[in-house]
Amino acid sequence: MRTVTSVEAQNHFGELLDNAQREPITITRRGRPVAFVVSPQDMRDLQDARRKRGTAVVEFEAYFAKADAMLTTAARELTDEDVTRMVKESR
Repeated sequence: MRTVTSVEAQNHFGELLDNAQREPITITRRGRPVAFVVSPQDMRDLQDARRKRGTAVVEFEAYFAKADAMLTTAARELTDEDVTRMVKESR
């Protein structure tokens, strides 16, 4: 990923757009990243990944809720400390 300063980005904007078609560009100000310029295809890929992540989170939460509903009363009463102790004892 190429990095340019905000001044370089302003002075060479056309070149910046051309380069962004090949690889993402990081724009910095005072040494810190402030923006990224990406191609339309990279942006679509990022948006698609975000949607997939959201779906995965929803599916995981549903699975976790289903698994949680199957716990016995004794398992529900376990504390984090109890679980940690049991794991250490099993080693």
